[in-house]
This record gives sequence, C-alpha cells and structure tokens, in this order.
Amino acid sequence: MSAQGRGKGAGRTTVPSSFTIDPEARYTGTVAVYSKLKGYGFVEVTQKGIVPTDRVFVQWKSIASEDRFPFLVKNLEVEFGLMKWKDPAHKGQVSIRAKNVTLPGGGKIHLQDEIDAQKKTFIGGQDLRYTGTLKFYDPKGGYGYITVDSGYGSNIPTELRVERSEVNAGGRNPQFMQSLAVEFGIWTNTRGVPKAYNMTLPSGVALTQAALENRQLVGGQTYRGEVKMWNWKQGWGFIKADASTALPLNAQAKLKQQTEAAAQKAASKGKAGSDEELLYFRRADVRAGVRPLRGMQVMFQLYIDDKGVGASDVQTI
Repeated sequence: MSAQGRGKGAGRTTVPSSFTIDPEARYTGTVAVYSKLKGYGFVEVTQKGIVPTDRVFVQWKSIASEDRFPFLVKNLEVEFGLMKWKDPAHKGQVSIRAKNVTLPGGGKIHLQDEIDAQKKTFIGGQDLRYTGTLKFYDPKGGYGYITVDSGYGSNIPTELRVERSEVNAGGRNPQFMQSLAVEFGIWTNTRGVPKAYNMTLPSGVALTQAALENRQLVGGQTYRGEVKMWNWKQGWGFIKADASTALPLNAQAKLKQQTEAAAQKAASKGKAGSDEELLYFRRADVRAGVRPLRGMQVMFQLYIDDKGVGASDVQTI
C-alpha cells in the first residue's frame, strides 16, 4: 500500500520500510513536471512496475549537472538510480527518490546556457564578462550586490544586484559571502533593469565552499573512520579517523593545530575543551543516498583548507 505525501514534495509516494530496490541499477524515464523555483519534480519511469505509480520524486541535489544551479525541464529524457529516503519531516516515512540523475548514457545535464540565450537580453553578449567586488551575498534572502569595476563605460551601472539563480556555486547552495573579487555577465530583465549573470570567482571558478576556503585534496587515498557526531538539521559533523590509519604528515600537523585552536576557543568561553582529533565534514561531502549516523563506520578522502583538515566523499563501508 502507498500513501501520498503532503506539503513539500506533495505527490511523492511512500512505501513500507521493507520495500526493496537495487541500489546499483540504472533506469530511464521522462520528466513529467519540475519546478526550478522549488527545486524538485517527478520523473515517469520507463520500466513499469519498478516503483509504485511508475513515478519517482527527484530533487535538485540529485541531478548531475554542469549548470550553476541544477534543474530539469518537462519531457527531458533522463537516466537515474533509485534510493530509499526516510524523511524526518514526515515522521520517518520512507519514500523512493531518484539519485544521480543524468542524460541517457550518463552525460551531465546542461540546459542553462541554451535556455538563457533564448530568453535573456544581455549587455555586450552572453559570453562577455565583467569584473567587480561582491559586497555581500545573503543566502537567506537569496540575493546580494556587486560593485562593478570602473572603466566599462557610462552604460554599465556601478552596482548590480545578483540573485541566487545567477550565483555559480558549482551546483550547490551558495553560502554567505562578502568582499570577494568576482566576474560576471550582465543581463536586463523585462523592465530593462540590469542584473548580474552567472557570477563566479575570477577566471570562471565556481563559488564553491572548497574554492573559497582553498581546499586541497591530500592524495587520492581512501581512509577509514567513525562518525562521532552528526547534526542533520545544520548538515555538518565530525569523523574520528581509525587508530590504525596513518594520516599524511602535513594533515597530522594541520589537525593538531585545528584541535589546539578549538580547545583554546572553548577555554576562552569558560568551557572544557577536548584533545580528541576530529575531521570536519559537511552534507555536501557525503555521497548521495548515505545518511550519516553517530557510530557509523565510513570511508572517506582527506583534504586540508584554510580552517584545518576535513573529510570528503564520505561513504559507508
């Protein structure tokens, strides 16, 4: 028996927790409906009988895309895997979702540039880039402002508004940012108001957290560890590397500094610090379909950045 969900993702089909899927299988389908504003939609599955109602829910985070903000359009043919999703917002009900949504054959989805070329009016052309300083971007409000560098002529405004859909964060939700050198195009809306288009770091680098914090992967080795803490609401946690795991020397030194700095910060607030060396990770560092839990044994890759040492590509063992 299945039940229809309500609210966000209304129309999703719930299943019993015992419902089985093949997590390695790939399926094809056609996008039935998708809201770019809401960030989700539904795909009609070509192979009938795989899921109840032959329709599966898809969220933007599960789309493999080269667009600055992943999205789908109606009637687009896609390929995808399936995963079970236990939703805490719906009393732990289990539903089936699409994961790793691609074009048939596995290619990444790239729709934005062609759609923009048809619908947007640009100052100087779609590929022309300007430079400036991002005064701020507020993810809660979904907008920010750019001070445009001088020398572009009187027809170019000195300040531009940039909205979330034009912040190129590499397919992720952009974070709070301020006082950053950026580049961008300029388009005008239906009222003739100029706005920033496809804002990136200089040289077209996406405004990902990794780029902003100068993240560098430490080799290509995979390590083992245990999830010590996971805050699912805020999407971050800590991993303790396995005692038998020898981290690279530069990572060891950085981790020691990170632990000492955290202990000093706690002491300054009158709190007891900890000397346990833990690796930080975020929801974006977790493989699709994996739900971190305290005590879970995991595998991960290692990175260092301006803040310390962290884990990425976190997956279950």
